[in-house]
Amino acid sequence: MDAAGEELADRVRALLTFGGDVEEKRMFGTRAFLVDGHILVGARSGGVLLVRVQEENGAALVTRPGVATAVMGPRTMGTGWLDVSPSATADDEALAFWLDVAREDASGLH
Repeated sequence: MDAAGEELADRVRALLTFGGDVEEKRMFGTRAFLVDGHILVGARSGGVLLVRVQEENGAALVTRPGVATAVMGPRTMGTGWLDVSPSATADDEALAFWLDVAREDASGLH
């Protein structure tokens, strides 16, 4: 992963402070942050944040500036996986918004 992805991973790590175990793993070229074995978010190359959400929420969130349906290799993922550009996570408040979205949706995913 590049420096922008590593910097994002550091920022995510610093902000993920909630009750429950957060596990960090390298997966598919992403630094993934998991809760109960399920991906919550991931820091990707270029400083792109991968966010896992419930599909109905993803369909609404993908309309926000800097957000697109995630692409992994040749495959475009469903609306439950979003790529959030660095411009949409430029400060800690914006990044915390996306972490909160992922955290809120996580309980409905497992």
